Amino acid sequence: MHLSLPNILTLARIAAIPPAVALFFVGQSWADWALLCLFGAAALTDWLDGYLARLLKEESAFGRFLDPIADKLLVAALLFMLGATGRLPGLSVVPAVVILMREVLISGLREFLAGLGVGLPVSRLAKWKTAVQMAAIALLILGRPGGSSLFLEHWGAAALWIAGVLTVITGWDYLRIGWGHMVVSPKR
Repeated sequence: MHLSLPNILTLARIAAIPPAVALFFVGQSWADWALLCLFGAAALTDWLDGYLARLLKEESAFGRFLDPIADKLLVAALLFMLGATGRLPGLSVVPAVVILMREVLISGLREFLAGLGVGLPVSRLAKWKTAVQMAAIALLILGRPGGSSLFLEHWGAAALWIAGVLTVITGWDYLRIGWGHMVVSPKR
């Protein structure tokens, strides 16, 4: 394993998850701000690690393997904690569950296709989905239900629904691409 700066940033994103989860239990407004800063830094590394890997010519198999896992772990942990602590207003748990289901499904599809030697590159719309998802999580971190005069929880919920719709669209696109490989692959 090559510990380049991009790979260290990806590992840092994973290492940020336990302290982020712990901050949900503090119950003070400073903890929400600390969580937002920690999440913001982790979300920034999602972009920065890939950018630096390309810039420094340090792209690696380890980085390609770990980066999407780090993203999914971060999003899953925070969506879970937002739901567990009651910060998903109304039916906003629905897009959260859709997002989690899609992440598992597409991860399985990528693993299956990799076994066939077929790559499934990230689409531009999937990158937008991730950006909207991260914005939704950030708004929901600060938007305690009933506690914000800025209605951040409502803006966060709206963004989460948009991310949920984009999740379905991109998930369908990936499944459509993968389906052709599934129906022609040999049986086990």
